[in-house]
Amino acid sequence: MQGEMAFVEIGVDDVERGRVFYESLFGWEFEAGPSGGYTMRLPNMPGGIHGGDKEAAPYVFFRVDEMDAALERVMELGGTIDHVDVEGDEASVAQHGRFKVCRDDQGSLFGLHQPPTPM
Repeated sequence: MQGEMAFVEIGVDDVERGRVFYESLFGWEFEAGPSGGYTMRLPNMPGGIHGGDKEAAPYVFFRVDEMDAALERVMELGGTIDHVDVEGDEASVAQHGRFKVCRDDQGSLFGLHQPPTPM
């Protein structure tokens, strides 16, 4: 379903320290993920954690069926697309799907996630 919350991403300065904190706090399980981060198995949806983000807040990603069309619509509505590469390489996209960080027309951050194409 388009528009449902699909993924949560937590940005931290030190990814190992962040992993230990959330693992200890919530009992979440982590697996090595793209770009030196981790994927998280959460009770209600998949998630990830990445490092090098000193003042980040969690990003909530909403599912879209077609990323390029959704990005075009964001811009039509006065939003912007952050040009941070959150997609990674082809293998990562094939496994995890496409992700883009955007801002609404008032500057609030949110993300779009297009799930991977089933093989």
